[in-house]
Amino acid sequence: MVAGHGGAPGTIPGPLSGIRIGVDGYNLALARGTGIATYARGLTHCLRDMGCKVDILFGRRVQLSPEPILREIAFIDPDGVKPRHPKRQRFVQALTSPFGCTASIIEVQGRVMAREVAASLPHFDRIAAVPDLVHRAMRHFNRWGRFLRVRMENPPAIMHWTYPLPIRLEGARNIYTLHDLVPLKLPYLTLDDKKYYHALISRCVDSASHICTVSTRSRDDIQEMFGVPDERISVTYQSVVLPEISIGQDPAQSHRLVADVYGFPWQGYFLFFGAIEPKKNLRRLIEATLKACPSRPLVIVGDAAWKALDESNFLADYEREIALTGAPRRLLKFSYVPMEHLVALVRGARAVLFPSLYEGFGLPIIEAMAMGTPVLTSTEGSMPEIAGDAALLVDPYDIEAMARAIAALDTDDSLTAALAARGPEQARRFGVQPYIERLELMYSKVLGQLPG
Repeated sequence: MVAGHGGAPGTIPGPLSGIRIGVDGYNLALARGTGIATYARGLTHCLRDMGCKVDILFGRRVQLSPEPILREIAFIDPDGVKPRHPKRQRFVQALTSPFGCTASIIEVQGRVMAREVAASLPHFDRIAAVPDLVHRAMRHFNRWGRFLRVRMENPPAIMHWTYPLPIRLEGARNIYTLHDLVPLKLPYLTLDDKKYYHALISRCVDSASHICTVSTRSRDDIQEMFGVPDERISVTYQSVVLPEISIGQDPAQSHRLVADVYGFPWQGYFLFFGAIEPKKNLRRLIEATLKACPSRPLVIVGDAAWKALDESNFLADYEREIALTGAPRRLLKFSYVPMEHLVALVRGARAVLFPSLYEGFGLPIIEAMAMGTPVLTSTEGSMPEIAGDAALLVDPYDIEAMARAIAALDTDDSLTAALAARGPEQARRFGVQPYIERLELMYSKVLGQLPG
């Protein structure tokens, strides 16, 4: 949900002040933001606060025009400047990729009005780009089994890839963040090519200067499956900062939006928000809600991602049934709500229900806790580690147990009050300053400033 990095910017003097660190722009460039885009954006802002210089390396499907204004437009609007001959471009790339490629610097001079997208932009001191970098690297890795080598003028000391990509920046220490191993741990929940994914992770592990991950559960999975020694992997978690729109929303405004726009009583509904995909376990959550028959409906905010046909068909059939019979509404679905409204809906929910089958971190859990909203989540993946004692944990495969937990949240005011009180304290464990300290420790180790 996080749309930006809250709080006033400010440099925290530290051991890495002045060090140049690169961050990839892969997820930052996607049309629909993801949890990893939030991770990457937050990382750049924390690097700024540490006093580091930040390079962003983009690889969008654009043509790097000799005209500076078109380069700047391509940075703001990745679909706005397309290559004239994409097939010819791919042919040339196939011939030249074994020799590597060179990133071009994009001068961003503020001539393009970027206020509309400002909240989604990372912090940066320098922008570099290679046209079609990620897809080019994937094709190269598929053909040769090697990472695509990228050169850059005055490369950063560290290149931090926020996602496992088959790319290596020459002249830098390359760190790869592996958020989880869902395609290998729960292969039936994703559409990934498992053979390709396994080869990619193996190569990341073998060639990286260091591996970063976001929970001890993910670290344990990575070590179990790929044998990474302790000294070559760090758990940094990630920083969770509520967007400015949340920090500035007073209770009266939240109440007004919930009541006047959506017609819900305060704490008069349960809420799920996030992408609708198999690992989010929405099918079992719907079954458990209908079984529990709580006095409050379940509000679902999110769009279908992949392999969500069953959930989408059920919700469509349910809407038709309600329209025909006039039965009490137990489920409501919104594909999109404005950020200001989502913040209010989270604040006003009786509880956020997030019984995912597996998460490397579980960002919605901490976002809800930070706003003082009770949370029901899963005993699987990193959720127990992230939620601590501030959430109601349930076996996500046990529909009966989930129904009992929903019924308890529906009727037990003392339970929800206790969870609401413990949530903000748990969320503070994942604030900016603890995250910065973990980043400094990892980067210092990689740069050789600490033994091991």
